[in-house]
Amino acid sequence: MQRRTFMKGTLAASGVAVAVSAGLLSPRAVMAAWPKSAFEAKSVPDALSGLGIGTTATSGDIQIKAPDIAENGAVVPVTVKTSIGDVSSISIFAEKNNSPLTSNFNLKGSAQGFVATRIKMQKTSAVIAVVKAGGKAYSARKEVKVTIGGCGG
Repeated sequence: MQRRTFMKGTLAASGVAVAVSAGLLSPRAVMAAWPKSAFEAKSVPDALSGLGIGTTATSGDIQIKAPDIAENGAVVPVTVKTSIGDVSSISIFAEKNNSPLTSNFNLKGSAQGFVATRIKMQKTSAVIAVVKAGGKAYSARKEVKVTIGGCGG
């Protein structure tokens, strides 16, 4: 069984190597583009700036589903749903994390304004959802109490 696994791995690696050497596959095409400065920002305003968002308007059309009390900050389930039309992205922030931007989802075409994920939270803070739609940015927040920190705390 180990020989068979080794042969499959060797053939797969060889195929990728041939594609790269032939110029059919470049590292830039394989890796997704991501807003590095936004994910490395130390505050929510800086992260918003890194995403190209200036100010946000508070909206009641954004619903954040997250636990009121998260027993383990390492895995906090968060769902963001919006009825705003023409959504191009949904970003989720944990306000008091060292790096507040936890996730950024870019949506295309007629995608619904809905994302569900699990985030890490260092300590009790607001979870902020920012929805970009129609060239404007809207936000909503929900306070989540964390009993055991998930970012090394």
